[in-house]
Amino acid sequence: MTSEADSRSWLMVSVSTAGAAGTLRVTVWRKLRSLGALYLQQSVCLLPAEPEVVRQVRRLADKVRRQGGSARVLTMRFADGDEERSVVAEFNAARDDEYAEMLERLPEFRQELESERARGRATYAEVEESESDLERYRSWLAKIAARDYFDAPGGQAAREAVEQAARDLADFEQAALSREAPVEPPVEDAPQRRLRAVEDS
Repeated sequence: MTSEADSRSWLMVSVSTAGAAGTLRVTVWRKLRSLGALYLQQSVCLLPAEPEVVRQVRRLADKVRRQGGSARVLTMRFADGDEERSVVAEFNAARDDEYAEMLERLPEFRQELESERARGRATYAEVEESESDLERYRSWLAKIAARDYFDAPGGQAAREAVEQAARDLADFEQAALSREAPVEPPVEDAPQRRLRAVEDS
């Protein structure tokens, strides 16, 4: 039985940095991890052959060769659909672990907002600091999502949690505005001003 999953192309990447500078090994490891590579063994990993992934892997392979290492990038397809689905499940499990780590830390952000507000410390300085924290969560989420090739189940909960954190920060900012911004006097319309002028004369 053939399905869309069964016809997907994959990259098998094999890299050796033996004989090259020690920093190259770290560069390769970081790059392949950032792409979400699934390691089959120490120096061999799999990635879906999506255009952007192919481009980045080929650039990495060229860099490895230029710096004295060796790299091989092979395009392949699974002959066994069950085996491919198992690999996809491993990719999703890895992304779900990353989403779960972010979800574990997000409550600290929301609790900090609640705590500062309860202590009457909803200030512009706190808003700025919290905006920086929220931006880090958004950046973290974006990095995970970029390597979430198969829509791991945990992604939806992570996106919703970041959106809720943004709403909490907007409420906190409103509290800071109410606390710090000067209250402007109501604006009188022209007839009221003329009447007041007549009464005062």
